[in-house]
Amino acid sequence: MNRDLVNALRAAWELPAFRDGVRHVVDLDEVALLLAALSVPEHDREVERSLLRLLRSGLDSAEIREAVLLLLERDEVRRPLVAAVVRPRPEAQATAIASAAEDPRVRHEVRAVLDDARVRALVWQAVESQLDADRVGMVRRAAVLFLRHPSVPRLAWALRRHGVLRELRRTAPSGDEAAA
Repeated sequence: MNRDLVNALRAAWELPAFRDGVRHVVDLDEVALLLAALSVPEHDREVERSLLRLLRSGLDSAEIREAVLLLLERDEVRRPLVAAVVRPRPEAQATAIASAAEDPRVRHEVRAVLDDARVRALVWQAVESQLDADRVGMVRRAAVLFLRHPSVPRLAWALRRHGVLRELRRTAPSGDEAAA
């Protein structure tokens, strides 16, 4: 599982405003146990799948999705979370991501993507393809997302305006580095 995602989840979990916002709809003990298990470098793949199932059920629940999106609109929640995500990243990439996170238009497009059940289903299928190392399946689902759901290209364009996509491409390992 992507270490940045794990770090972001742990950072969000450490914010009292975040926990308080989802306390009534999420089993806090289950989340704490999963995050602790993920922090172990050699954790079981089933732990990742359990966390993804929990995330998926949370995003499929309108109440939880809305609570998380509203919390991310609050500066005191969003800014520390973004800081935790960008901390290990190169400076240019961190700046681009932080800039995008502060842009209300980007947050609006994230909401549009997450509010569409068909888009969420395709995103989860792509994530599962990545977990299964099915690169073709992941690329196919990503293509469908871009071609059939206008909210996805709008989000990509909003991220591009801030330089996020350029910086992610710049720091992505090449095929030779990834194989090493």
